[in-house]
Amino acid sequence: MSSLLRELARVPPWALLLVVFALPALEASTLLGVVIPAEIAVLLGGVFAHESRVPLLAVMAAAALGAVLGDSIGYAVGTKLGPRLFSRATGAPKQRLDRAQAFVQRYGGPAVLLGRSVALLRALVPSVAGASGLPYRRFVAYNVAGGTLWAVTVASVGFLAGAAYARAERYLSWSGVLIAMVLVTVALIIRRRHRR
Repeated sequence: MSSLLRELARVPPWALLLVVFALPALEASTLLGVVIPAEIAVLLGGVFAHESRVPLLAVMAAAALGAVLGDSIGYAVGTKLGPRLFSRATGAPKQRLDRAQAFVQRYGGPAVLLGRSVALLRALVPSVAGASGLPYRRFVAYNVAGGTLWAVTVASVGFLAGAAYARAERYLSWSGVLIAMVLVTVALIIRRRHRR
């Protein structure tokens, strides 16, 4: 395990799950996801699930709950701000807001589901859906489906990455030993020949 992962492994399991919940919750509710994508926390949660630090289902549940809650807060912010959301006052890049607005207006509820899987739109679509007047019942149905699908997918990828990392680490550690042995042998042979 890399030194960063070793340090993170010292964090208590409840704190790991709190981060896995909090980053997706903050992503759309505060537009933080424009800067820090929540996928990083969920991927690491999956890696730690592979390391048996936290249950994989707990990572998936925490990520899904955070995503659904954060998106619902983002929707409420969009409903409250309305057209002002599309002004420069929000701090979100105008090009991304315009893209998200066109996406929501064209596809409606499915935009919420699909927007969850597009990093550039994920943090913006919930607020834009609220500002665009998409009915909450329709929003929440697609939000729950999209948040759950996203959480399960990203946590699973993290879990599989943890498995691949563990295999690669074992392979690299053995190959490192073999390379070191070959280098020491070559150095000893060169040293003997040089002495003669």
